[in-house]
Amino acid sequence: MTGAAKALGVLLGGAVGGFACAAPPTPAPLSATVPADLPISAGPVRVNLSDVVHADYRDAVMKVVKQPTVSTRATAPDLVCTVSMYEWLFDHPDRVAMAWNRLKVPAVPITDAGNGLFAWTDENGSEVVWRTVGTFADGRVWYATGKVKPGAVGPSVPVKAVAILTHPKKATKDGVASFSTSVQIFMVSDSKAATVALRLMGPAAPKVAEQGAEQFLEFFNGIADYVQKNPTKADALLAAPPKK
Repeated sequence: MTGAAKALGVLLGGAVGGFACAAPPTPAPLSATVPADLPISAGPVRVNLSDVVHADYRDAVMKVVKQPTVSTRATAPDLVCTVSMYEWLFDHPDRVAMAWNRLKVPAVPITDAGNGLFAWTDENGSEVVWRTVGTFADGRVWYATGKVKPGAVGPSVPVKAVAILTHPKKATKDGVASFSTSVQIFMVSDSKAATVALRLMGPAAPKVAEQGAEQFLEFFNGIADYVQKNPTKADALLAAPPKK
């Protein structure tokens, strides 16, 4: 699950950083990605961002969504989980990363920086921070900023990103529901390195972004599925780290 955990950080901060690592040797024409008209459709849910996003972040979010360097979306298979647990996981991505590690599946650490802010870093010097900037029925909007460094050698890529996550409930009984979860991600970087990476990726870029978005969803859904099937292990799996 290292890839999925890293996808969370990289996608929230800009998948263009990951593209630079996987670029094929033959250049191809850069294909433009045009976002859907607003209000956008994130899976079965229609979201009017101007009404949803907090005023302090509205302009920044709309700028990313209207003129992304790249955008993508993904939908996960339906998942059955306790409603309160599923919503809690999205409020605590740091505990989700820790849960994967406790299951002996390597995951990049995510830090709770306080006041609703989360941070992802890696050994190359990448650093991405994000927070929830808007909520709506069965969903939320995340806004991220930071830098992604694809390798030990090479420049950092400055990035901004918006992730619109929806998880409408298809059926609910006794606090348990079937969720149909999707995410739509918009990423911006004005870095020359990002432009070159996308140009090199050419037609492969949308597929790479889509795969990252799918990993983004699996990062949460994998743990949600596990705790639903192993409820007696949930407390220990999702517990806060011991104080030093």
